[in-house]
Amino acid sequence: MTIPIHPATADAAPVRDVQHYMRPGLLQLQSLPPLSLYVHLPWCLKKCPYCDFNSHEARAGAEALPEGRYLDALMADVEAALPLIWGRTVHSIFIGGGTPSLFAPASIDRLLGGLRARLRLEADCEITLEANPGTFEKDRFRAYRAAGVTRLSVGVQSFDDRFLKALGRVHDRAQALAAMHEAREAFDTFNLDLMYALPGQTLDDLDRDLQTALDLQPPHLSIYHLTIEPGTYFAKYPPVVPEDDMAYAMLDRITERTAAAGMQRYEISAYAREGHACWHNTNYWQFGDYLVIGAGAHSKLSFAHRVVRQVRFREPGLYMDNALAGRAVAQDEDVRRADLPFEYMLNALRLRDGFALQDFTARTGLPVTAIARGLDEAERKGLVERSMGHVRPTERGFDFLSDLQALFLAD
Repeated sequence: MTIPIHPATADAAPVRDVQHYMRPGLLQLQSLPPLSLYVHLPWCLKKCPYCDFNSHEARAGAEALPEGRYLDALMADVEAALPLIWGRTVHSIFIGGGTPSLFAPASIDRLLGGLRARLRLEADCEITLEANPGTFEKDRFRAYRAAGVTRLSVGVQSFDDRFLKALGRVHDRAQALAAMHEAREAFDTFNLDLMYALPGQTLDDLDRDLQTALDLQPPHLSIYHLTIEPGTYFAKYPPVVPEDDMAYAMLDRITERTAAAGMQRYEISAYAREGHACWHNTNYWQFGDYLVIGAGAHSKLSFAHRVVRQVRFREPGLYMDNALAGRAVAQDEDVRRADLPFEYMLNALRLRDGFALQDFTARTGLPVTAIARGLDEAERKGLVERSMGHVRPTERGFDFLSDLQALFLAD
């Protein structure tokens, strides 16, 4: 039995005046980075065995999704956060989950209308919605477009029914194909999500998935290696997945075939045609700012003398109770100065083009000397290349990205 917790007794972070964030500190940021907004809708039809996101299976029946109350909580959350981003423009919105396409188009319309009324949005603000083929209905995607969504991201994962079953997905190949055709008709820009190194998958199996995906001519592909995350069903009952050598061969095949199809690998797991890179995700990798609202959401916000991370309450009911009481934030703390080099590199080195040294200083408030030793070691190992104040991961650096990023961990 769930025991409800009254907001007044929940373990919320102190509600702080904006002056708390503006006080003197150890960092010196000359300007603030671009700002994005992420909205977390945490429900899905079924929890996938590999998923470690904050997602919760929707209940059956008329009260399956508390859409109205959750939207009220999101608006209260935004309003409480406004003093921290006052005067700043939001360049992108990403509605993720869970499965956001479980929410009715009318609810997404209400959500975006509420955000427009409270935030200053860029005129061409990129607005992405995650959708799953298992929630697909004829004309549903068009209704999201009419509500103001400009970009759809469809979680296909595979077009092979064997692997969809192994991954615990609620859709099949036919639904995946129907959803992608509908996405192509409704949106100029959309993303197709695939996974590889799946249980029992061979190189020929991957080739068939890739061919099906490329035949659909998506302007953007995200292709992720299946990883076994702690706390998931797969962590408790690990499936037999391809060996590392086979997984590397699969990645080589993905890179080769996407390039032949005219797609650029601009990020470690993302491939896009010219003009279709995801602005929202790129802002993450460039260590931009993001206000994140919704259950379990993690924000990163910059101020003149500090970089702050906030975490919202994770359990949806508790989040709604606290957000509606003006206390959605469960944790609020400054990023330690010593941790900023690693946090920056964890993001920036995912990008094919890397980063400019001056951007490191601008986004962290630290001198370049804070990463000099790590860069020297990375260059010695052939993991990065430097020229004209710019740092890029090499092919080897991309292949051993975790090892490269670890060079910048605090002592």
